[in-house]
Amino acid sequence: MNAPLTHGGLLALAMSLALPVVQAAETDKVPTSYSPVVITERFDAIMQRMAGDKAGVMQRHRELLEQRYDLADKPADGVKMTRGKPIQSGVRVKLADGASWEELAGLSPEQIREQQRFPLGFMPLPHPNHPEGGMVFPQFQIDELKKIENRDLTRFDLDFDLPEHFLPEFPAPIFLTTRPDLGDVSQGKLVNIRNYFELFNGILNPKQLEGLRLLVTTFPQQQFNATDDRRSEHPHPGVACLDCHANGHTNGATHLAGDVRPQKFRHRIDTPTLRGVNIQQIFGSQRALKTVEDFTEFEQRAAYFDGDIVTAAKKGVNVLERGSQVHFMGEFQALLDFPPAPKLNVEGRLDPAKASEQELRGEQIFHGKGACAGCHVPPYYTDNLMHDLQTERFYAPQEYNGVMAVGDGPIKTFPLRGIKESPPYLHDGRLLTLEDSVEFFNLVLQRHLSQQEKADLVAFLRTL
Repeated sequence: MNAPLTHGGLLALAMSLALPVVQAAETDKVPTSYSPVVITERFDAIMQRMAGDKAGVMQRHRELLEQRYDLADKPADGVKMTRGKPIQSGVRVKLADGASWEELAGLSPEQIREQQRFPLGFMPLPHPNHPEGGMVFPQFQIDELKKIENRDLTRFDLDFDLPEHFLPEFPAPIFLTTRPDLGDVSQGKLVNIRNYFELFNGILNPKQLEGLRLLVTTFPQQQFNATDDRRSEHPHPGVACLDCHANGHTNGATHLAGDVRPQKFRHRIDTPTLRGVNIQQIFGSQRALKTVEDFTEFEQRAAYFDGDIVTAAKKGVNVLERGSQVHFMGEFQALLDFPPAPKLNVEGRLDPAKASEQELRGEQIFHGKGACAGCHVPPYYTDNLMHDLQTERFYAPQEYNGVMAVGDGPIKTFPLRGIKESPPYLHDGRLLTLEDSVEFFNLVLQRHLSQQEKADLVAFLRTL
């Protein structure tokens, strides 16, 4: 005869029956497309915990950068951006000991993949803290806005990662398609809500001026907002479009594309320049938005909030009115011109009377053996298409520092006009110099250029 169950026996039985259910709930988590909406941890505890982890997070990322790149400041001789900042020279991506670029270029993609010899610096670049993500601004942008507006874009959990000498000059010059006679209209200042009217009244029409006002107006954003789900120490008014696209160009600020889930599959995005949007037909590094108005509205509704419409509603998304506000913002952006290229003729080709022999040789390689012009068509050096380089041919899927590298997918053909002023390169900024870019495409597209041909090609790119 079975013994009767005591109170303790009933409790033990209940616990034994419930335990597998609890364990299943903890271990069998269902993937979700949504960010957490309800924050149950106190903000001060979140900030203390994440600020305490910051040094370790940044050290881990710094080690990845140093493993991949030569991060030293090595300016190119006699080559500067418009306002005088030197551009960086040399291939910065490191190869394994004893390897050479010539040897690597002689291998097939299959051999490189099998031997695990694809350079680490050519792999997707993770966010400084990929599992967390979000907008991160260079220190010079943070310092300038604190001085001008008393608005602080510092994150308590993260700092920007790439050294300043690999970033565009700041503040960037501004050239307008409507007033080429004025040259740089920025007066060497960072355009912001407090000076935009002074700088542009009498140069822009009222619609364009209103569009610029909206571009320097702050709106709530995923990491910078007034809720307890933020990464600023204090409740925050938000971010302006030109906080990343500083002076209509780029300051190198980074975040993660909001198009993909789960988090580890999201791509880091280097802020693209807005120069030359008037000649472009697709917008966004990998989104293929069809108009600058689509791009403007998308940024406000989606990119500001990691593509999550639920948290956007919680944090105060600003829905722009398409017929006026978005149109005005787009109209101003369409005025932003490329910097002058004095060695190019009206067709975007080198003027032999102004170019050096090396630059002319580089142009021949660009249109010939290098086949660069197949995508980068003069005069603006874009075909307004997207192309998939299929970089996954060169490496097996792998996870590191929170990112899952499985290939890049289709990437927009960025215009190369003014390219020397827009480092770093590729959609995620993994290529620090033009020399890195030439080595990358020489390998991935198997062009088999010689050392001299690669040097000539870089010389040509610097003239654009």
